Amino acid sequence: MRPPSSVLVSVSLFTAETTAALYLSSTYRSAGDRIWQGFTLLFTLVPSVLVQLTLIFIHRDLSRDRPLVLLLHILQLGPIVRCLDAFCIYGSAGKVEEPYVTITRKKQMPKGGRSEEVEQEVGQAEGKLFTHRAAFARTSVIQAFLGSAPQLTLQLYICVLQQGVSIGRGTLMVISLLSIVYGALRCNILAIKIRYDDYEVAVRPSAYLCIFLWRSFEIATRVLVLVLFSSVLQIWVLPVVLLNFVIFFFYPWVLFWCSGSPFPENIEKTLTRVGTTIVLCLLTFLYAGINMFCWSAVQLKLYDPDLINKSHSWYHVAGYYGLRFLENTTLTLLWYIYQTDFYHFVDVPLLALLLLVGYSIGIFFMLLFYQFCHPCRRLFSSSVVEGMWECFGSVRLLCGNRGQAGPVQAKTSLEPPCPADKDSSEDAATNGDISQSLSSNP
Repeated sequence: MRPPSSVLVSVSLFTAETTAALYLSSTYRSAGDRIWQGFTLLFTLVPSVLVQLTLIFIHRDLSRDRPLVLLLHILQLGPIVRCLDAFCIYGSAGKVEEPYVTITRKKQMPKGGRSEEVEQEVGQAEGKLFTHRAAFARTSVIQAFLGSAPQLTLQLYICVLQQGVSIGRGTLMVISLLSIVYGALRCNILAIKIRYDDYEVAVRPSAYLCIFLWRSFEIATRVLVLVLFSSVLQIWVLPVVLLNFVIFFFYPWVLFWCSGSPFPENIEKTLTRVGTTIVLCLLTFLYAGINMFCWSAVQLKLYDPDLINKSHSWYHVAGYYGLRFLENTTLTLLWYIYQTDFYHFVDVPLLALLLLVGYSIGIFFMLLFYQFCHPCRRLFSSSVVEGMWECFGSVRLLCGNRGQAGPVQAKTSLEPPCPADKDSSEDAATNGDISQSLSSNP
């Protein structure tokens, strides 16, 4: 049985970021910066409340008589209590004989074209630890993209305006960046385990390292681009952010409405239709928040029982990163054009180039992960290189068809005629000769 190390990491990041944010908000209050204090507390307390609600929902505490646990969640101490509970379960495992076990069947990764099914016995203690890991994996994603990402953007914006980094603000920014990267990493692992639920997935350290580097470059450059753009064009940053958010929020709903499927009723048996709608709206809200800063690694499918599209499409990956790179380039170019003397202390062309290179390095590590480090790459119908070439080939073919839509006759004249065309041409020539001969005779 593995120790609940992921639970400890999630709780440590959550506690450290909350503590640093509360300390920084107190310094803003002492300096009289009420606006920065309000936004700092907002991006701390709102995700904290959502984390508490998520833990209560996953552990089904509302349907159980546990008033002390609910009180601790109201006091925002739920993650700490859950972490202690997980380590108590891990410490007492094996000392008492399990009253019953559950048999699970998982497929192994195919070797030589064959995949064997393996049975495993899961005890009650291990099942509880599995629930704790799953709950904290989801709360890490919520904390990262609904709390840490806006917090990092805000504090970096304040640093640019004040042209300085205090110790408290720098500490909070580092913790927030680590929280976002860890949340994106958990999002990748969750996507893999949900998509390949029938298989026994083992993620190697090289895969973790590759994901960490991929997400670090991707998220850091994305946040820097948004902050620099907002520092020179404050009026236009809100439309850009809202447009991104609205597109990703309504995209799963549009697919759901176009499918004509009935309203999903199997998310949770205790939820009413209104409760199910609220849960789905919160899920799409989180989905939009993730895609605002990085690729979510999954596509929501609201009419599916798992709510996740388990089919993997390289077109989604290429489309997202192609459009995101184009957007980052445009925002960086606008920042470069409308920059003021405020940025005299930096080399502006070099910084703009580093931003684009940094995002390209993130894409490189993403391709490296899917090509060599993905734990289920043997199940891919095509490799990432083949998938990207197929995407580029489709784009070239589409552009070629549009460019050659006019001169169709010139294209067909270069091709050898088919037998049917040859026979029809011969018949036409014969009919022409006959008509000519009839017209020549008196």
